[in-house]
Formats: sequence, C-alpha cells, structure tokens
Amino acid sequence: MSQARSWKPKRCHRQASLETKTLPSASEPSSAPEEEWWESSAPIDEATPAQEDSNESDDQAPSHQVEQAEEKPAGLGTQPLEPGRATPISEAPTTADIDTTRQLNNDKLPAVAALYSQRGLAFAALRDIGRVRSINQDSIFGMLSTLPRESNDLPFGVFVVADGMGGHQGGEVASRLAISTVVQHILAELVVPTLADSSTEAIQPLLIEAVQTANRTIWEQAQTLGSDMGTTCTVALMLGHALYLGHVGDSRAYLATPTGLRLLTNDHSTVGRLIQVGQLDASEAREHPLRSQLYRTVGQQPEVLVDFSYQQLGDATHLLLASDGLWGMIDDDILLDVLQHHSWPQDACHELIARANLAGGDDNISAIVVSLPASTSDAAAHTNLR
Repeated sequence: MSQARSWKPKRCHRQASLETKTLPSASEPSSAPEEEWWESSAPIDEATPAQEDSNESDDQAPSHQVEQAEEKPAGLGTQPLEPGRATPISEAPTTADIDTTRQLNNDKLPAVAALYSQRGLAFAALRDIGRVRSINQDSIFGMLSTLPRESNDLPFGVFVVADGMGGHQGGEVASRLAISTVVQHILAELVVPTLADSSTEAIQPLLIEAVQTANRTIWEQAQTLGSDMGTTCTVALMLGHALYLGHVGDSRAYLATPTGLRLLTNDHSTVGRLIQVGQLDASEAREHPLRSQLYRTVGQQPEVLVDFSYQQLGDATHLLLASDGLWGMIDDDILLDVLQHHSWPQDACHELIARANLAGGDDNISAIVVSLPASTSDAAAHTNLR
C-alpha cells in the first residue's frame, strides 16, 4: 500500500519572483539604488516571450497592448531620456524614412521659427452711424485673397470706402451702388482673367474705369429717381507689396510707417483745395465752415475725373481707409497711436470708432484697417501684373 503524499499548492512564477525579492528596511540604506522602470535602457526583445510560462493566460499581455507596441513609429526608439530632456533621443532616419520627392536642407529647417510673427496680413472693416445722423449713408467693403502665379502666389486685397450724400434713399443707395459696381468690375476684369492666366490689362486704366463705371451707374439711377444722390469713393487695390489707389471725394487713405502717418489722397473739397494752394493751414480745416463742401463726387455728373496713384508699401505697418466722420474727429497722431498699439485690426477699428464718437460723432464713421506683414520678401512679385 503506497503512502499518501502531502499536497502543496503550486506557486506561479510571478509569486515566486515576488517572494524572492526583498525590500531594504528603512533603517538599512541600500548599497546601490535600484533602477526605476523609466530609466531602463534595455529594449524589449520581440523574439523573447514576455513571461516564462506562456501556458498561463493570466501572465500574458493583452492583445491590444501588443498591437500598440507594433504600431510604434520608426525612429522614436526606446532609448532613455537624458537628464533635463523632455523628449526622447531620436534615432537617425533610414533611407526609407526620407521623403524622396523634396528633401529639407539644413538651411530650410530654421524657417519654422519665422512662423511666429508679431504682425501678419489681416484686415477689419467697421462702420457706425455716429451720434447725430439718423441713417448711415456710409458703405464699406474689404477682401483679402491670393492670386495663383507661376512662380509665387500673390497676396491680393480690395478695400473700398464710400460716403454717400443726398436725402433719404439717396446717399445710402449711391454708396452701395459704388461699392458693388467697383468690386464687380475688379473681379471680372482682373481676378477672373488672372485665374484663367489671360490677364493683360494694366492696373491704372482698370481701376479708373471701375470708378467711372460706378459714376455712370449712379448718375443713371439718380436721373430715373429724380435724385441728386452721390458719394465719395476711395479704392485701395493691393497686389503683393504694391498699392494702387483710385479716389474721388474726401474719404481718405493713409499709410502708417515707422516715421509717422502719411496721407495718400487729396480731399476734393473747398477746404482741401485751399490747403493745396497754401491759403489754409491743415490744422484749421476741421473747424472751417466749408469743410464738407465737395467739388468732385461720384454720381452727380455724367463723367468724373478719378485720381490714381501707385506706390510700394515698403516698411509700412498699416493701411487705413476712413470716411470724414472718422478723420474729421480724430487728429492724425491719435490715429497713428491706435494703429500702433493694437495687434488685431478689429480692435483698432473698434477703438477708432469709439474715439470718434467720444469726440462728438457728428457724422457716420467708417474705418478699414489692414495690418501689413513685417516681411517684405514679395516686394517685386507685383510686377507680373503691372
């Protein structure tokens, strides 16, 4: 008769490893600090099983963890973090990892830092009825886009301020007609042909014709309605680093530069003419009784003479278009100060309108602010469309 054998529970490898590992007591310092798991530099050998006993299901890693490890991108590796480093040490890319279509040279890599800029190309356009008038006869338009070219894409912008005049259903109709006619003409005669690679017309006659077309449209509408409506119209067309202006009336265009605020347009008013011929100081214009009397407008005569000017933007920081309800209430040094102390054009427009209202708000107030990028690398790009 065989003797009965005593039964002892079989211990799994995990339990055995836990029992054989001893922890140092608090009073007994360890001779060598143990290496923590995040300091281990030994990569996991995928050919070696993670546990000795592969038959025990409770010691196996879940399948989704294995798949996660297999999807780890090449090049990140399992190398340790160096002291003071927040990211792993990258392994050198293999030939298969290199983009064979266009490699980045060493001189191209630091260009990422140029993405952080204090000022970029952006605009805002706002108008306000003011504190005296019962209707708003100002109309404004702004658009920024890009025109595709063979070598470099060309930043493109159209900005228009129109200050209407006439009775009810007069000035506001004239200013809206001016905006819609000018913008449609520019899109049809410049933008669409450029997209089709068939643009041949020079900018100067195109811009002058846009304003003159608006003049004829408003004149015909006024004759039909028996109205004397008219409007000012100041158009700024930006192509690359060049600025083209078409102008009638006393709305204004300014450039803010490191040396000050520069007026780009002449007022087609009695006071403006007196200033041009030296019979009146500009500081006296704001209080002159004839400051609102215009001798040239859009839509009040069958034909109109349009002022045109062209210039490089250079080191200018902002472009400002304003109706007389804005520039007539705020001094130039305040206009410049507001532009220089706002990173966003929207904030600058809000403050300009608020300051005009605080000064009295005698007329409708319109402002278009365009912030210009600090980089001038596209200074010659406009020549393809001239």
